[in-house]
Amino acid sequence: MDTNRMGVDVLILNTGVVDFRREDFEFADALVGVGGLTRCKEKDRPDHSQEQLAQWTREGFATAGGCGNAGPVMARGGLKVAIGVNLGKGDYDGLDAQGRFFYDMMVAGGVDVSAVLIHPHLPTGTTYIHQKGSQERGGIAYFPGANDDFDFELFKAAAERLKPNIVYYMYCGLSERGDGNGGRDLAEFVKWCRGRGIVTVVDTSTLTASPAEMIRTGEPVAEYRLLEPVLPEVDVFFVSADEATMIENTLRGPQSRRDSNEHRNNRRFLDFLGERFWGREGRTRLFGVTFSKGAYEKHVQPDGQVSAAARIESRFMAGEVVDLVGAGDSFRAGLITYIGRNLEAFNNGDMNFAEAVQMGNLFAALYIKSPLEDRHGGIRSYDKMLKVVRSGVTYPSFDALQDVLHQWGPSGG
Repeated sequence: MDTNRMGVDVLILNTGVVDFRREDFEFADALVGVGGLTRCKEKDRPDHSQEQLAQWTREGFATAGGCGNAGPVMARGGLKVAIGVNLGKGDYDGLDAQGRFFYDMMVAGGVDVSAVLIHPHLPTGTTYIHQKGSQERGGIAYFPGANDDFDFELFKAAAERLKPNIVYYMYCGLSERGDGNGGRDLAEFVKWCRGRGIVTVVDTSTLTASPAEMIRTGEPVAEYRLLEPVLPEVDVFFVSADEATMIENTLRGPQSRRDSNEHRNNRRFLDFLGERFWGREGRTRLFGVTFSKGAYEKHVQPDGQVSAAARIESRFMAGEVVDLVGAGDSFRAGLITYIGRNLEAFNNGDMNFAEAVQMGNLFAALYIKSPLEDRHGGIRSYDKMLKVVRSGVTYPSFDALQDVLHQWGPSGG
């Protein structure tokens, strides 16, 4: 397997989106439910003008989501990162207002945008988030726009040109074309990448307007069935604890509904995934579940040895959370940064998996506690972040963590 491609470290695909957050976006709760995320219909899109959206980007009510959560974070960690997404055409130097904001944020974040495509008639993906308290997530109303027309053949060409070591496909379940053929198109693309020696990562999201109700009743979420053909192919797969319960209820049946023991739930889910979707391919695979205090991981080595599901509690969660949106993306960004810097060890199956997860915990903590106008600002270079991870210290406050990082060098340095 070629692990020295002389290309980019990571190519992130799908879901170029701008997240607009405002306290007066109560309509998002009405569309999707409090704390839910739903792909909304175009007819329900608020009638905001391009001028209004552009103004909100200037006033600080917008952040780059999807690939925008992960790409600049990995770049600050020292990886060479490219993104492949569709953005909408418009009057802002060839892009619509949302697309221009997203594109400029990626360039400023040191991300390669050479695989960005301009869609001729669909707008840039847009999400409206009802901004609530730091410990509470409001409704997230997602309008996919150009993300719905994700063409794997076009982005295969980008992968061949950019020669990534890792391909990360974001959000199975949120693109009409990307989810085509019952998820088999994505599965075939992942298999195509693996055939070229590329480590593959896929994730999903909270694909329901009422996650609490679906968890309580054990009802399936139809969109999670898209994972059936994907999970046997993918190398790395991490989801939140809520998503894990809903995925298990969907793929295994309602008898697996959540009980009162989170530890038992998460371990059972990972054991289920391993038994159901791991074969004897002679390759490393890593699945996991994130939760409020850290993450669980379970991995299989190329020789077939399977680990027990391990709980890795974050040592970095003390302090006030600014916004939880993007927590999972930033966790995976840290995890992938670690894998990207230890690629040979990952492929050989002798990587320090617990340390990789703790790196994800550190990235996530810094991301969700940073101000919305500078969500990437706390991330340092990989070497400095690794020094924090290996210190063994449980930080008593976010200020203490920031002080240590500051002593070891400026942001991104």
